[in-house]
Amino acid sequence: MKVYRFQNATQFYARVKDYLLNQEALHNLLLEISHALIENPERFDEKPYLATVEANGDIVAVAMRTPPRLLLLSQIKDFKAVEILAQDLSISYQSLPGVNAPTDEAQAFTLAWHSLTGQSYQLKVALRVFQLKKVQPISQIRGYLRLATEDDQELLKNWYEAFSLEALGSIESDTERWVKRVLQQDTAYLWQDEVPVSIACHVGITPNGARIGIVYTPAEYRRKGYACACVAALSQTLLNQGNRYCFLFTDLANPTSNHIYQEIGYQPVGDWDNYSLV
Repeated sequence: MKVYRFQNATQFYARVKDYLLNQEALHNLLLEISHALIENPERFDEKPYLATVEANGDIVAVAMRTPPRLLLLSQIKDFKAVEILAQDLSISYQSLPGVNAPTDEAQAFTLAWHSLTGQSYQLKVALRVFQLKKVQPISQIRGYLRLATEDDQELLKNWYEAFSLEALGSIESDTERWVKRVLQQDTAYLWQDEVPVSIACHVGITPNGARIGIVYTPAEYRRKGYACACVAALSQTLLNQGNRYCFLFTDLANPTSNHIYQEIGYQPVGDWDNYSLV
């Protein structure tokens, strides 16, 4: 069993694509970032870590990191790969900010990394991956979906920061840069009811699908069905654009969002854990 590192994102993607597509919904984040590394490399300021662990010519694990972000792991076929990956990563990084991976893989890696480096760990967020093939009818909610525009810059900034603090506990990326990107790429959508009341963003693509993220409704507009309507309308928009599936992650500590998304037609496909390493 051996680690293979890749310097070229296109070559890495060619090697891991079939492995990741065997569980496209579960691996949507790795597929999405692979695509972004190839198509929009300017988004990434540092050299990525791209690796496979292989045995007898077959992939048993995929790992990637785009600093300063967390390490991402695929579903792992042979957990002996975890120790090998931890050792290889320790060559490049004295410490890691965290790991985001399917539940068993995340737990195994944090233990291996702690044993190797002494870094302590803490479960930050327990997540569930959902997939949608068809939007289910929901109650009519007043308002409509629209693309965010340059006039919404200040609102986008404030809502992105509020979402980050509420969902993640911190603002982990450059807000101004994020606002500029979503406006350039037309990926931020607002639910408008006289004034904007909710946001959902198209945050990445896979070969057959699109992921929705950064779903946020300010406290004063909650419990009115706006988030449900916004996500349902954006999901339908993405399906209409030719995507076979829509994906999203939910926080298992938020039963409201998990219930709302299943009403729309999202079905759970697996659980992920987000660990911080401190």
